[in-house]
Amino acid sequence: MQTHFAKLIPLFFLLFSAMPVVSALEDADARTQEKEKSYSRHKVFHNLNGYTFAGGIGDYAELNQFSVIVVHKGKIVAVGDEELVTKYEGARQYDLRGQTVIPGIVDAHGHIQSLGENLVQIDLRGMNSRTAAVAKVANYAHDHQDLPWLIGRGWNQELWPDRRFPSKKDLDEVVSDRPVWLVRIDAHAGWANSKALELAEITKDTLDPPGGQIIRDSEGNPTGVLIDTAMNMVQNVMPPISDEQLRHAVNLAFEHLLELGITQVHDAGVDTRGLDLFKELSEDKRLPLRVNAMISARDPALMDLLAEGPFRDAYDRLQINSVKLYGDGALGSRGAALIEPYSDDEDNTGLLVTPEEDLMPLFGAIHQAGFQINYHAIGDRSNKLALDTFAEIFALEAEQEEAWQTDPRHRVEHAQVVRVGDIPRFLELGIIPSMQPTHATSDMNMAEDRVGSERIAGAYAWRSFLDQGSLIAAGSDFPVELANPFYGIHAAVTRQDRDNQPVEGWYPEQRMTIEEAIRSFTIDAAYAGHLESRTGSLEAGKWADFLVLSADPFQAKPENLWRIRVEQTWVAGERHFQRSH
Repeated sequence: MQTHFAKLIPLFFLLFSAMPVVSALEDADARTQEKEKSYSRHKVFHNLNGYTFAGGIGDYAELNQFSVIVVHKGKIVAVGDEELVTKYEGARQYDLRGQTVIPGIVDAHGHIQSLGENLVQIDLRGMNSRTAAVAKVANYAHDHQDLPWLIGRGWNQELWPDRRFPSKKDLDEVVSDRPVWLVRIDAHAGWANSKALELAEITKDTLDPPGGQIIRDSEGNPTGVLIDTAMNMVQNVMPPISDEQLRHAVNLAFEHLLELGITQVHDAGVDTRGLDLFKELSEDKRLPLRVNAMISARDPALMDLLAEGPFRDAYDRLQINSVKLYGDGALGSRGAALIEPYSDDEDNTGLLVTPEEDLMPLFGAIHQAGFQINYHAIGDRSNKLALDTFAEIFALEAEQEEAWQTDPRHRVEHAQVVRVGDIPRFLELGIIPSMQPTHATSDMNMAEDRVGSERIAGAYAWRSFLDQGSLIAAGSDFPVELANPFYGIHAAVTRQDRDNQPVEGWYPEQRMTIEEAIRSFTIDAAYAGHLESRTGSLEAGKWADFLVLSADPFQAKPENLWRIRVEQTWVAGERHFQRSH
């Protein structure tokens, strides 16, 4: 009996000694399961060719490459190499098959409602003759018999053989029973038929409004073309857009922008009605991209809106902390305010849309309220006025020894034709030039005619700004230009149109590098909207706004940059666009 029991002792010993081993294995298993469970709501995007700027803005930003992004609750947890895939086991994985990824595009100057409306109106962009433009209006009128007004946009007389403004007679020949109103491509001139002029009560005796001009024939009769504030006379008698039409226009614009890879827009000039719609969409979590809405200084409720103070929602989808001020008109319609007369119109120095005496009170009110000033300036006079007024505001602030704002980041929108001597003042005063690269390649056929060979040295002068250390916030000014950001990147890098003309580029010494161009459409544009700590680059802690591209822009030939397409658009880790093949 004792012998039998003695034989069992080693067996019991083995059984009991094995129990802790089994328990340890179970614990490890449980920990693994718990770890996988904890990462189950993470998203790991891997096998990608990623680029992002990191560590700062402007010249302080470094271009980094990566192959994996980890996202949780819409924000980036980590960016790195394939080791992250193992680290985040249990996460939902997205194999991007080696495709190129860059941060979402920030368009620093666009017009969302106008874009949406433009998508359903008569599109006259690219019409190479007056005859072609009129024919398109006639066809549209035939197909839309139910519309009380025929509205369109995009004509540009500089593309026509005679390069002359059109007239009401051209339109009267095809549509005389209904009003026709066609806005020039730059939105600083309009073309009306006789019916529209009649409804607006514009006659030979009508005076030019301040900041505007009624183009007249040799006998003083209105020709049908109205410049800048004169456009309001027709637009004020047009039927207002309904709430339903406004929503439809905005949603059309959102879809279009997301397809192009634009995840954030600085909307340049939004009235109370537009702000209310954006706020409603924000509250309902139905803003599919980020909107930095600039309050229109033309809104009668401006002072009340300033009194409400800056606004930003909890998800960084909507921000209202800036005001769009209107300085002058545009170069193409000769409404840009110049110090000296136009080289091709010696009696004309352009128009100031906002009277000079109103600038200081407006700048002061906006700055003191804690809002960013975004001042539209095309001509050298308007740019100089902006800089002079900024300097005056800052001097007054210093004199009173009271900091009204610590980090205003005021901007000049367009900064298109600037006296060479005024360019350094942007850096000295801390003013951001918000510029649109495609304006240069669209305007190159007429810009030097307008300002001459001497003033052109300070026009579309990206390199001059960058070399002195200024940060450029890039945009498209859609729908003035097409919203596609790769058209803008191509124009910035080549100074050529999409036919790659001129061969050497137009004033090629002002070109950007590919790194500078993409930086100006991402982290630098985000900075210009006070959102660089949350967007603009793919870094831990920021929103996961990124694009999957058809090609690598950093490796592409410059002439092919405009051909790059967006395959996927992601905002806060959610896919909002997928190209179908």
